[in-house]
Amino acid sequence: MKVLMLHGINHNMFGKRDPLQYGTVTLAKIDATLRALGEELGVSIESFQTNSEREMCERIHQGFLDQVDAVLINAGAWTHYSYGIRDALAILTVPVVEVHMSNIHAREPFRHQSVFAEIVKGQICGFGLDSYLLGLRAVVTAATG
Repeated sequence: MKVLMLHGINHNMFGKRDPLQYGTVTLAKIDATLRALGEELGVSIESFQTNSEREMCERIHQGFLDQVDAVLINAGAWTHYSYGIRDALAILTVPVVEVHMSNIHAREPFRHQSVFAEIVKGQICGFGLDSYLLGLRAVVTAATG
């Protein structure tokens, strides 16, 4: 089973960016922890991070062509306004789970809305690094029925 982990804008700065919201965990640590859980679950994880909305859409399209089995996405701020990424995700025919390290519903009002909400299997937020691990378990369960 192949799971595509998509990291959005500014996530390359995890560990440095707003530690009150995101803690000090780095993107490399998130990816390593996901790969370790993936090994336990018998799942391969491919991670991708970009600060380019175009590159994110193209990677989602490639995931469709590669026939990945499931997708985890933390699109960062794009979650709240990128209809382009939303439309790319809607092309997928596999489970998609949205994750966020912070609780987006307890933050600024503009962060309360996810334009992906209608097309994803579910959303996990507010648990820091554990949001990713819970998301991986959820998307594997959804993909294997």
